[in-house]
Amino acid sequence: MWRRPVWSLLGSAQHVRLNGSCSSVSGKKWTRPSGFDTGVQTFNSLSKQKEPLVLAREGVATWYSCGPTVYDHAHLGHACSYVRFDVLQRILSRVFGVTVIHAMVITDIDDKIIRRSWEENVSPTAISTMYEEEFKRDMLSLKVTPPAVYLRVTENVPRIVAFIERIIRNGHAYATKEGDVYFDIRSIGDRYGKFAGAVDSQGEPDDTNKRDSRDFALWKPSKPREPAWESPWGRGRPGWHIECSAIASSVFGSQLDIHSGGIDLAFPHHENEIAQSEAYHQCGQWANYFLHSGHLHLKGSAEKMSKSLKNYITIKDFLQSYSANEFRMFCLLTKYRSAIDYSDGSMLEARTSLGTISAFVHDAQAYMRGQLQCSPVQEALLWERLAETKSGVVKALAEDFDTPRAIGAVMNLVYHGNCQLHPVAKCDGAARSPAVFAAMVSYIRDVLDVFGIDMHSKARVADEASGRGGLEGVVEQLTRFRSEVRAFALAHQGGPTKRALHPERTPLLKACDDLRNDLAPLGVLIKDRGATSTWEITQRVQDKDQETSS
Repeated sequence: MWRRPVWSLLGSAQHVRLNGSCSSVSGKKWTRPSGFDTGVQTFNSLSKQKEPLVLAREGVATWYSCGPTVYDHAHLGHACSYVRFDVLQRILSRVFGVTVIHAMVITDIDDKIIRRSWEENVSPTAISTMYEEEFKRDMLSLKVTPPAVYLRVTENVPRIVAFIERIIRNGHAYATKEGDVYFDIRSIGDRYGKFAGAVDSQGEPDDTNKRDSRDFALWKPSKPREPAWESPWGRGRPGWHIECSAIASSVFGSQLDIHSGGIDLAFPHHENEIAQSEAYHQCGQWANYFLHSGHLHLKGSAEKMSKSLKNYITIKDFLQSYSANEFRMFCLLTKYRSAIDYSDGSMLEARTSLGTISAFVHDAQAYMRGQLQCSPVQEALLWERLAETKSGVVKALAEDFDTPRAIGAVMNLVYHGNCQLHPVAKCDGAARSPAVFAAMVSYIRDVLDVFGIDMHSKARVADEASGRGGLEGVVEQLTRFRSEVRAFALAHQGGPTKRALHPERTPLLKACDDLRNDLAPLGVLIKDRGATSTWEITQRVQDKDQETSS
């Protein structure tokens, strides 16, 4: 028999660690864990301020996140939260050398799933399976790294039942004669309320069978036509909050480094997770860090995007107009904890930022190949700017994953690079500086890759064009043919010392310009560089090509 922990009897009194590595704290106080300091400062919702991110194991972060309730299409509000936390995990892994072990629960039994199954006249399993697979496809289309493991609630009901039984034995839950099991809030004294007031919440409906109106359901009896599992309290199914605690504990045990989710989950969901997990493990600090992402709003609306308000845009519909790279840039331009306004204007800003970076990479490559003739480059200045950018990006990301500041540093590097790429009609044979531009392009690609934005496909276009025989090969041959026609049209009468053009060749020059202008809206950008021309395929067209091929 598990004895009731000291803190359950004395409220906020200091308690002695009883088992595992779960840390000991008093009341609502957060205690900095011992272990490996990552060098990152992150805002911890438990302490309501920035704290050093300290992990129990060197170079390893255990990370749990609440997954979707799979009863409908995922929308941009969901996408925003999952993409933002994917970016954070990528930063920890790629910049700070931390291996992230991420587990996510799929809620595949719930009141909403049951109601939807009745409406569609199919089983709850059919509903949950269909929308779970769609959710996973949506996440892959947004380039979200899958967790190490997805776990479904329905496959873990025996673990959940055992978890509830132990909470009852520890004196923190009670069963009613009707077959409900409630968590006993009073049994933990003043420890409840770490996130109270974080968001407005109606809580669970009041029930006369409860000892306290704040008590929440761990188990509830199933009604007719509802799925049910056997338990010591009769046939029923788990409450909403218990699934996360039981399943996260089955993966990570009594100590969790990081728990993430949208700010709307802070109270009561995460609050209740903490209460029941610490009651189960008989400890004072189950999860050391809670990270919460801000809501996505439609611009001009104070309400978050949600299914219940019917103000949402599905991920599939969104990707008809914008690319995954553009959505990631949209997320990167705002801090992950902040609310974010979605509009065509904000998406245009993201697209423009990507376009500016892409244009610089293209111009820098043209310079490296000798296709873009420039005035002498201030090479030392660019090396200095590159070093400053590298340092600035790491500092920004170490300060609560400040992606807007990191992107700002990258854009500043692009600006300084563009300032040096002034085309000239004639080159006087001055020394060239391709190495510094190669280093800049390589770094920009690498840092965007950390954020999940793929710029590498652009680099492969020219190299693979002749071998692939696809769209890139066609564009390459077309551009070469156009360049030859254009050079013929631009030839001067009487040799290179004369400035007059052959008037009969003017229509050829106009045809070359018309071809360039007509191809631009189709995603093929041709730039004339004196006597030569370069080309690129815009990111949106590449994304669509990749979607088609997949």
